[in-house]
Amino acid sequence: MSLLRSSVLRPQLLSSARAFSASVARRQAVPTEKPELNKEFKIYRWNPDEPAKKPMLQSYTIDLNQCGPMILDALIKIKNEIDPTLTFRRSCREGICGSCAMNINGQNTLACLCRIERDDGKDTKVYPLPHMYIVKDLVADLTLFYKQYKSIEPYLQNDNPPANREFLQSIEDRKKLDGLYECILCACCSTSCPSYWWNQDEYLGPATLMAAYRWMADSRDSYGAQRKEKLQNELSLYRCHTIFNCSRTCPKGLNPAAAIAKIKLDLATE
Repeated sequence: MSLLRSSVLRPQLLSSARAFSASVARRQAVPTEKPELNKEFKIYRWNPDEPAKKPMLQSYTIDLNQCGPMILDALIKIKNEIDPTLTFRRSCREGICGSCAMNINGQNTLACLCRIERDDGKDTKVYPLPHMYIVKDLVADLTLFYKQYKSIEPYLQNDNPPANREFLQSIEDRKKLDGLYECILCACCSTSCPSYWWNQDEYLGPATLMAAYRWMADSRDSYGAQRKEKLQNELSLYRCHTIFNCSRTCPKGLNPAAAIAKIKLDLATE
C-alpha cells in the first residue's frame, strides 16, 4: 500500500516543483544594460622613433559605464582595447609607487588616484609631467630627478651606532618625521615648480629638499651639519621662492614648502 501511494505522489511532486521553478524564473529581475556614457580623452603622443613627427594630442572616446572610475583605468582600457601603442608608467594602482604621475587637466597628480569627471560634454586632457624630457608619450625621463635625490645621501648616517640594540627614539622625536617620510618620489611637486623648470641642473627641487630635511630632522642621524653645508650655496636651496605650487599639487597631501622653509630657518639661525 505504501509503495502504491509513493508511486502516485511522485509525479504530483515533480509537477509542482516545475511549476514553482517556472514562477520564480518569471519573477526574477531582468538585468538591463546601462546607457552609454561616452567621454573623450585627449592624450599627449610623441614617438622617439618618428623624430620628424611633432607631438600631438590624440583623441579617444570610451564608455565610462564600461570602465573603472580612475584616469588610470581609462588609460589601461584605451591601451588594451583601442591603441596598444599608447605608453605610460603604472604599477601599484594604489597611490604608493608614484609611477603613474602625469599632468591631468592642468594638475600634476597620480592617474590611479584621480577620478574621471563623469561630465560627458567635457573632455579630459592628459599630458606627461611638464618641463621634462620625454621618453615616449606619457613617460617622462626622471634620471636627473633620481640623481638629485641620490646626492643628498637619503639614508641614516651615524658613526656611533648603539651597541647590541636598535636605535631608540622618543615619541616627540618620531613625530617630527610625520609629513616627511611619506613622500613616494612621484615628482609631481618638483615638476610643478617654475624654479625647478628653469634651474633643475642646480636647484634640487621640492621633493629632494623635503627628503633632505627628513634626515636633518631625524634625531638618530649625526650628519646634520654636513647635510646643511651641502645646501649653503645660491642654487641648491635658495631658488625656492615659496609660491606653494609643490604643496598644492602633492597627491599625498604633504607640504614640501614647509620643509624647505624649515631648512632655511635652520641655516639662518645656526
